[in-house]
Amino acid sequence: MIRIVPSSEVPWEDVEAIFDSSEPSKCHCQRYKVKGWIWRDSTQDERVAAHSEQSARGSGLVAYVDGQPAGWVAVEPRTGYAKLLGMPIPWKGRSEDKDDDGVWAVTCFVVRKGFRRQGLTYELAVATVEHARSHGARAVEAYPMVADPAKTVTWGELHVGAWQVFEEAGFVQVTHPTKRRFVMRVDL
Repeated sequence: MIRIVPSSEVPWEDVEAIFDSSEPSKCHCQRYKVKGWIWRDSTQDERVAAHSEQSARGSGLVAYVDGQPAGWVAVEPRTGYAKLLGMPIPWKGRSEDKDDDGVWAVTCFVVRKGFRRQGLTYELAVATVEHARSHGARAVEAYPMVADPAKTVTWGELHVGAWQVFEEAGFVQVTHPTKRRFVMRVDL
């Protein structure tokens, strides 16, 4: 059984269990929050502390499978992502107000080892829409990638989610700013 709850309602230890010692544990969902170059301008301890504080405020959703912490998705007002707001790619071809806190952003998925390849990212993507709606958002958007079938995909590329995950969750394409990157959105 899958249960998805706001991170503010779970113990930090459950979030940590999802991040464990895998690649996501290096970033702790700070890529779009830390100004500058993430690895050079912050320490691991700073990223973990920031994520712990943000998680306690409800910066994401935690999925439990049969009572075990299994997945994470970062979703909160887009204005919470200072680095994202300063990047050119998500804004290419768009003229909207970046500082509109009525628009929420989905920026990161993590699924714990042992729970992967079971469709959990699809469940989490669907949950972001209702979560954002229940907090008064006007829209929720994501910045997924499309993987080239001829190339190996690293975790670092698809932490933002795959295009088809958001399509199945009801998101529609807003722009296609690069060959592999999309901006997708649900207006609420």
